[in-house]
Amino acid sequence: MFEKMDANQRVILAIVLSLGVFLIYDYFFMPKPQKNQTQTAIEQNLSAPAVQSGEKPETSKRIEGSYESAPVSTQRSSGKELVKIESEHFTISIDDYGRISQVMLKDSRFVTESGEHIELFADDKLPKALEIRFSDEKLNEEAFKTPYVCDTRDIKIDKEPVTLRLKQSLSKVEVEKIIKIYPDGHYELKVDLSEDKRYYISPGYRPDVRVDGYTFHGVLIKEADNTITMIDDGDAKGIESFRKAKIAAAVDRYYTTFFYDLQKGLNVVISKDKEENPIIFVEGEKSFEVKGYLGPKDYRVLKSINPELTDVIEYGFFTFIAKPMFKILLAIYEYIGNWGWAIVVLTIFIRILLFPLTWKGMVSMQKLKDLAPKIKEIQQKYKGDPQKMNAHMMQLYKKHGANPMGGCLPLLLQIPVFFAIYRVLLNAIELKGAPWILWIKDLSVMDPYFILPILMGVTMYIHQKITPTTITDPIQQKIFQYLPIVFTFFFVTFPAGLTLYWFVNNVLSIIQQLIVNKAFESRKTAQKDEK
Repeated sequence: MFEKMDANQRVILAIVLSLGVFLIYDYFFMPKPQKNQTQTAIEQNLSAPAVQSGEKPETSKRIEGSYESAPVSTQRSSGKELVKIESEHFTISIDDYGRISQVMLKDSRFVTESGEHIELFADDKLPKALEIRFSDEKLNEEAFKTPYVCDTRDIKIDKEPVTLRLKQSLSKVEVEKIIKIYPDGHYELKVDLSEDKRYYISPGYRPDVRVDGYTFHGVLIKEADNTITMIDDGDAKGIESFRKAKIAAAVDRYYTTFFYDLQKGLNVVISKDKEENPIIFVEGEKSFEVKGYLGPKDYRVLKSINPELTDVIEYGFFTFIAKPMFKILLAIYEYIGNWGWAIVVLTIFIRILLFPLTWKGMVSMQKLKDLAPKIKEIQQKYKGDPQKMNAHMMQLYKKHGANPMGGCLPLLLQIPVFFAIYRVLLNAIELKGAPWILWIKDLSVMDPYFILPILMGVTMYIHQKITPTTITDPIQQKIFQYLPIVFTFFFVTFPAGLTLYWFVNNVLSIIQQLIVNKAFESRKTAQKDEK
């Protein structure tokens, strides 16, 4: 098929494939926006897996079906505030159901568009963090009617962690939760039951701060064999069980709540709500210990707790490229001290890394431009005989060392790099509230004055004008002319950080193209002088 296509058609095909890959990636790999429906406690049903007698779940094991039911309470979804915990960075509210009902982030960058401090959890979303559900239906109903008690109401965290005890007295069992909370937002939880009763405990429904169609929202499980399994909102199929999982996280774009046990592992159950959103529960024991975290997916914070926890920050299909790229970006930022300039330096670094590939593509396009008259002559001479035409064109390419796909392949091979940086700049909470220059106050949101998208479009147009092409067909020329406009509108709603990357990338492409053009002009002049 490719042999029957001329150079013009190959270039058009490369562009169509590039846009197609982007659209396909967006459709299949990007989570779609949530349905805006209220979820009540009555609407949720948890089915818990029955552990078979003698089972030794020593390896990662994913199971579906055949589960014992553990219905939830039909009581109100929110309780009264029992304990308030204040720190420099957050406020945690614990209700009289013994759950972390709300977390408010106090740092200046974590604010809504109206300037209010961000709260991580929606009131109507269940389960709440540390919520216990018993398999015994009557015991479960009693648990949601019996409040917990605590010997203190207000706690202040300074530089050292604080510990609090919550107690609940039921007819058949007494429940005690001992929670040790650290200044960075992670905690250690111990649950003690006076009698051995089957129950499940949750790290909570995912944070509900911002739902968009570009980033992942749902559940992320790091299994015993270090495999990362993700279940998107709306895609939960039913009850699934993960044995000895290391991390069980509910996440949105920037925030997360999760349990983790990196040594022994956790027996995790994934249920679903009415909207088929995944919900995490972990199988408890008479005396059960687990660690957890609530807060932003800040790489440095998670790494300081345990480097393995940074796996909660996912970058999609191209994680193997994106994760090292973020580490490089972070290292540049720590040296420069500004995320905007760090993106500029990273872009330069990527261009240098890809320079050999890009150079070959540019040189190939120049050669094709020089051969355009001869190519046209062959096309006219053999237009009635496609086989002879293609044979003579291939001989021409071989003689002059030109590759008809040379200008397209570099573009296609750079697509994974683009998607990797795309996901890095979309998912990095470090960019939230990070300024660059003058009008850019937050690199995580769109440019409020559309200056960067316009500059991106202008530089794309300039690069297009100085790039050699063999296209003579008027329709194909129009397609090329409209591409900068299409991409400008495409980038209008993108985060300023991502648009900055693409703008700088275009500027560097222009510089490289000018160098190539000048080199070829010099070579032509030298060849004329020799003659």
